[in-house]
Amino acid sequence: MAVVTLITKPTKTTDTTKPKNQTGSAYHPLEKKPLPAGQPREWYVSHNRRLKAMRLAIALLDLGVYHPATADNMKIRATAERVGIHPPSDTTCRMVRALIRYGR
Repeated sequence: MAVVTLITKPTKTTDTTKPKNQTGSAYHPLEKKPLPAGQPREWYVSHNRRLKAMRLAIALLDLGVYHPATADNMKIRATAERVGIHPPSDTTCRMVRALIRYGR
């Protein structure tokens, strides 16, 4: 029985680090889809608030903030600036803490 040895060429090494956006963070927004038409304005406002709170909660969890007591408004707003979104209102900050607390 013959033994066959495969000789392969060395491959190029590629940079496996995450690409950074203009603000220098590794977060990239998802592709936006159009919202359904015909809803009252308050629905859109609350929907966008929930999306923003989710993005901020995920960013805080990635930074190691796992307890809502350590996520004060200043830390949440600093995270928003770091991620590249507008500073959240007090209501959105409360929603972020609720998401960290209850995970919903």
